[in-house]
Amino acid sequence: MSVKLKTKEEIGYMREAGRILKACHREIERKLAPDTTTKEIDEFVETFLARNGAVPEQKGYKGYPYATCASVNDIVCHGFPSKKPLKSGDVVTIDMVVNKDGWLADSAWTYAIGKIDSKTQRFLRRTEKAMLLGIEEAVPGKTIGDIGYAIEKNVKLWRYGIVKPLVGHGIGRLMHEQPDVFPYGKKGTGMKLVEGMVITVEPVLTMGRTGAVYWEEDGWTVRSADGSIGAQYEHTVAITKDGPLLLTS
Repeated sequence: MSVKLKTKEEIGYMREAGRILKACHREIERKLAPDTTTKEIDEFVETFLARNGAVPEQKGYKGYPYATCASVNDIVCHGFPSKKPLKSGDVVTIDMVVNKDGWLADSAWTYAIGKIDSKTQRFLRRTEKAMLLGIEEAVPGKTIGDIGYAIEKNVKLWRYGIVKPLVGHGIGRLMHEQPDVFPYGKKGTGMKLVEGMVITVEPVLTMGRTGAVYWEEDGWTVRSADGSIGAQYEHTVAITKDGPLLLTS
């Protein structure tokens, strides 16, 4: 397995892509509301990135036709932007990869539309926390298994499901590099983390306990098998001697 380590200069380039991505997410958060459509958000993202000298990396990737993935409610990942208006009580995950001068950053965030119930609010908070607990383990000398263990241990306590087929990954000039970053695992197992690695940490959870999903006929859309809502939070993270460096925050 070949891992492409990044220099400080290259991480700086990725951090610039991440800065644009984060700024775009801030604007998305302001725009998402009842009666907004995810197609409108997708069109906004493409315009925003162009204004900032960047392009949406996933558009055209293996034929994917949009600048973002927009996953609503029980669509847990890789949803197509739609002209269907969002309504109060929905949750939507916007996932995007930004290419700035050939260097990439990747981040997803799940947003509440209007008012959501306390159970759903708690689920979103805990999914974000699961990501952050995984990121805390992203330091030299730890392992991929340490990241996964930190996520899985807490998700089990909360009685949610982990969508195990969907994993994090290395990233740099390519969207998907080695290593795979699993949202589950055992302490001390898997590849050892070293300075210069850049990875994504991105647990995808379902409110239902199984985490079981199926792919729809379009080959992209991933939906929960039990109809429960999904959530995903993702940051691009550089492994440094000073600890995890979030490039998309």
